[in-house]
Amino acid sequence: MTRQPVVALIGATAVGKTALSLSIAEKLNAEIISVDSRQIYRYMDVGTDKVSLSVRREIPHHMIDIIDPDEKFSVADFAEKTSQTVKRIYARKKIPLFVGGTPFYYNALFHASLNSELPSDEDVREKYEALANSQGAELLHMKLAEVDPPTAERLHKNDLRRVTRALEIWDLTGKAPSQIFEEGEKRDYGFDVLYIGLSRSREELFSRIEIRLEQEFSQGFPEEVEWLLKNGWNENFNPLKGLGYRELIDYHRKKITLDEALEGAISRTKAFCRRQQTWFKKFSPAIWFEMSELNNEQEIINTIKNHLNLNEVNK
Repeated sequence: MTRQPVVALIGATAVGKTALSLSIAEKLNAEIISVDSRQIYRYMDVGTDKVSLSVRREIPHHMIDIIDPDEKFSVADFAEKTSQTVKRIYARKKIPLFVGGTPFYYNALFHASLNSELPSDEDVREKYEALANSQGAELLHMKLAEVDPPTAERLHKNDLRRVTRALEIWDLTGKAPSQIFEEGEKRDYGFDVLYIGLSRSREELFSRIEIRLEQEFSQGFPEEVEWLLKNGWNENFNPLKGLGYRELIDYHRKKITLDEALEGAISRTKAFCRRQQTWFKKFSPAIWFEMSELNNEQEIINTIKNHLNLNEVNK
């Protein structure tokens, strides 16, 4: 099989993927494919940091606003729809540029098996183990039953290791383990991916996370969550358990103050950032660029051109 070369911008949240992708897309006549498990949902705009509609009119974006928050959308659905999108982009003589921070989606689309390397994180696992120790294994099993009833039914409440692992998978992927295992092995879509990794120091990333969330909270994020609640979407739906949304739901339920919601969102986002850094270090083949350094955009563009053989095409 002749494999189609493609390029993906990866990196932790707030590293600067979006701004760089827009510049690259403009210079390479590319269209952007979002690899973000939250931006697929309609009506969740501020809290998922979507690019504006005006920008999307100038530079087409795909895999954004494709389902409602109460619809099911599997990793396999993402891979299938995205592979078709790539074909359409190339048919229009444009270049697809993958951009986003959801490792599980990348694995589904570009790598050998959907189930071979499910993510793990010691901090997440220890969180659930501590919950079981303090409040009992039965509570942990009840939590699993809320997010994945088939797996909870299959596992005994005292099977702490497997219950904890199931919750760990759900926490890290946003997908029920039963759903993941039903999907089984993925198709080979025939892509030859090169990852362009973007990095910053953790201190700088944390500062950028704080600034971004403060801006979102002051520019419509609380109102967005209030609108979602009024229109029937609530914490029972997985997308509304995401970063910032869960805290703002608690705020609107009068369980916490707005400042506490912001503080909680920042804390959870920083923890997620740390996990992303761990996951993406394992991605290959990848070329990493330090975003704090000036004037590396042209080097990134040249790297992309070389992988896509654009230099040969343009001669």
